[in-house]
Amino acid sequence: MEALQFFVACAWAAGIAIGVAAFGCGIGQGMGLRGAVEGIARNPESSGKVTVTMLIGLAMIESLCIYALVVALILIYAHPQAAQIAGLLGGH
Repeated sequence: MEALQFFVACAWAAGIAIGVAAFGCGIGQGMGLRGAVEGIARNPESSGKVTVTMLIGLAMIESLCIYALVVALILIYAHPQAAQIAGLLGGH
């Protein structure tokens, strides 16, 4: 039964982690986009360089959310008591 409680705690932790990561990445991307748009509005000639830099920055921010997803999936599917939980749930 402890294995099942551990799995439930891991599922909760993974869900909260993804929520926090998505929230943080959304805020960061919004701030980056706002800065890029303001920069282009002040100096339209620099739109090419600003756009490229913004896209690279947004990709880096998005990778942080993907890293959080990977950690969450590891918490759910690759923990040390996976065999015990499968036995409790009727698996092999």
